[in-house]
Amino acid sequence: MVKMLSKEDTELRQKADREKKIVALSSVFAAVFLTVMKLVVGLMTASLGILSEAAHSGLDLVAATATLFGVSVSGRPADREHTYGHGKAENLSALFEAMLLLVTCVWIIYEAVQRIFFKSVEVDASVSAFLIMGISIVVDFSRSRALSRTAKKYDSQALEADALHFTTDIWSSSVVIGGLVFVRLSSLLGLDWLMKTDALAALGVAGIVTSVSLRLGQRTIAGLLDAVPPRLRDEVTQALQIPGVLEVKRVRVRRSGPETFADVMLTVSRENTLEQAHNIATTAEAAVRKILPRADVTVHVEPTPTKDDVVLATIRNLARQIDGVRDIHNIRVLSLKDGLQIVLHAQVDPLMNLKDAHNVAEQLEQALREKIADAKHVFVHLEYYHKDLAKAEPLENFGMLQKIWKTVSSHREVKGLRKSRIYATEGRLHIYLDCLLDPEESVESVHRTLSHIEEELRDTFPDSVVEIHSEPYQQPKYTKQN
Repeated sequence: MVKMLSKEDTELRQKADREKKIVALSSVFAAVFLTVMKLVVGLMTASLGILSEAAHSGLDLVAATATLFGVSVSGRPADREHTYGHGKAENLSALFEAMLLLVTCVWIIYEAVQRIFFKSVEVDASVSAFLIMGISIVVDFSRSRALSRTAKKYDSQALEADALHFTTDIWSSSVVIGGLVFVRLSSLLGLDWLMKTDALAALGVAGIVTSVSLRLGQRTIAGLLDAVPPRLRDEVTQALQIPGVLEVKRVRVRRSGPETFADVMLTVSRENTLEQAHNIATTAEAAVRKILPRADVTVHVEPTPTKDDVVLATIRNLARQIDGVRDIHNIRVLSLKDGLQIVLHAQVDPLMNLKDAHNVAEQLEQALREKIADAKHVFVHLEYYHKDLAKAEPLENFGMLQKIWKTVSSHREVKGLRKSRIYATEGRLHIYLDCLLDPEESVESVHRTLSHIEEELRDTFPDSVVEIHSEPYQQPKYTKQN
C-alpha cells in the first residue's frame, strides 16, 4: 500500500528536492571549472600533483553528476513498485563515487612510484600553479559548505558524501601546494632530490582520497544493507518506555536515502480499550520521532496474554496430542481456593466403545494435571463427534421454530431473533440462535439470560446441542413521511 502524503508534507518534499537539485547542479558547474583549469595548468607546468588533482577533479565531475542524478531520482514519491520510495538512489550514487575515487588513487599511486624510482620529469612550480591550487581550495571550500549545509538540513546522504569528498579536496590541494613549495626550493637551493616531493605530494593526495573513499564506501554499503548503529536501536527502545507499554517486543529501523522508516511492536494490557491502545500507539510514534525526526513510524500494538489465555491455549494444545480426541468445546476454567477446576467436553469417534473412550478421557485429564500446575479438579465430558454435521441441510420445521420462539420470547430481555438455524444429524438436533438484547445490558446479565434459554431448549428438545450468540439490539429508525 502506497502511503499518501499530506499537502504540507508534499510541499516540504518538493522544496527539499528543489534545493538539493540546485546545490548538486552548482557542484557540477564548479567541478567543470576546476577540471578544465587544473588540466590546462598541469599540462603547462608538467606537475604530477596538479595533473593528479585535474584527474581527481574530473572524477569529481562524474561524481557530482551522479549525485545530481541520485538526488533527482530519490525525490520521486513512493509508488506500487517502490513502496519505500526511491531514496536508495542516493546510496547508489555515493557508492559509485567511492569506486571512482579508488580507481583514481590506483592511477595516481602508479604514476607517483614511476616518477620517484624510474623516471624524471621536470616540474615548473610557477606562480600560475600556486594560483590555480589556491583558487581550487576557495571553490572547494565554498561548495563543500553549501553541500554540507543542505545535507544536514534535509538529511541527504548523497549530498553529505559529496560535501565530505570536497572537504578532503581542500586538504589534498594543500598537500599539492606543499609539494610545489619544495620543488621551488629545489631550484633555489640546488637540491635535486626535492624535485621528488611533487610525486610524494601526489602520494599524499592518493592516501587522503583512499581513506575517504573506503570510509564512504563502507557507509554507503551499510546504508544499502539497512544497517543502523546498535546504539540507535537501544535509544529507540528506551524512548518507548512510556506509560501503558508493558514490553517492547521489536524495533526495526531502515534508511532509504533521506527517509527513515521505523517499525516497532509493543505489548499493552488487553484490558485497554481500543481508544486507549490507539493513544498509546500515538504517544509511541511521537517518542520515536524525538530520536528520529521526520521518520515514518509504524507502531503495532499487541494485547498481553492473560493467565486464562495461557491456560486455554495449553488445554487445546494438549487435547490435540491425545490420540482419539477429535475436538473439544465448552471449556470452563474456574479459580477455586484449592486450585483450578477445568471442565470441558471432548468429542470422540461415535463407534468407539465406552472403555476406550474412558481411557481417552483419563489420558487427557492426567495430561492437564501434569502440564497445568494449579489444575486440581479436571472433568472431561465425553461426546461423539458429529462428522456429518457439515453435510446436513437446515430444517425448515415450522413447529420446531415456533417452540423455539416461544421459549426465547418468554424472556423479556430478548428483543428478537436475528437468525435461527436447526440441523439434524445422527438423530440429534443442533440449534443455533442469534439473539438480540439490550446493548446497555451487562455481560453477566446477558450470560445468565442465554444460559436459562439454553437449559429450557434442552428440556424441550432432549439430547440437543444448543449454541446461542448474542448481538446488541438496534432501535429501527423511521423516516418521517410528508
